[in-house]
Amino acid sequence: MGEDREPRQATFGSDGELDTDRDPEADTDNDFGDPKAANETDGGYNRYAVSSLLQKAVRRSDEEVAAWAAWELARSGYAWNLWDRLNLYVVEDLQAGHEVALTIQRYEELATERWDEAGWKGRLCAIHAALAAARAPSTREASNADEYFRKVADVRAEAKENNEDPTVNFPAGDLEPGEQYDAIFDGHTGEGSRLGRGKRFFKTRGARVGPEGEDDQSARWQRLSMVLDEIDFSEEEISHAIEAVDADDRWTEPDDLPE
Repeated sequence: MGEDREPRQATFGSDGELDTDRDPEADTDNDFGDPKAANETDGGYNRYAVSSLLQKAVRRSDEEVAAWAAWELARSGYAWNLWDRLNLYVVEDLQAGHEVALTIQRYEELATERWDEAGWKGRLCAIHAALAAARAPSTREASNADEYFRKVADVRAEAKENNEDPTVNFPAGDLEPGEQYDAIFDGHTGEGSRLGRGKRFFKTRGARVGPEGEDDQSARWQRLSMVLDEIDFSEEEISHAIEAVDADDRWTEPDDLPE
């Protein structure tokens, strides 16, 4: 979102250092009546330190510190920095799928499109957004996964260069028909097409859903659709297509079903 903003005018801090990051309309004096230096907040803090504090407070679910850090950035003319960082925290430090992402987006829209970012309403939006982030379930799962997968990629590349088997591999292995993830090779893939796997294979294997299974209405529609299909699906095939995958073995499919 910060990438879409209009370029900021250059301003100079009290030490003569060029500062293109502070809102030129913000008060150039800090709380003590001194001209703000480059990257200085109204309270006399370095904005990078306050931004880092905000992230760590969100990560550790410290609501009060997160609220203050957001308020300090917003009132000091660094609201753009605040909203950029909060949106990063959504993907770096919070649980995937949590609705807080939309909540923060809405607060940002209110603060930046309807009200003055550094004004009272803008500051309230900043505090609300920081509190919402701090109250959301914290996790580094995405960052941890990214780092782990990257290191596995390096191990695989090194092993291939040395003509060796890798000591660790991706969760999906090498993805070959007939192996653990055979169900993915339906007619939507080149391998599946070459194996002659069409609609029957997809309906009975590729379209199956997770351990929760289809709800009653969806299962009913699927059953009726398969009964009315031009393919003569057997009752065994229909039942298997509707059956939820096993939570402890999500990829194994029976060998005796026709393809």
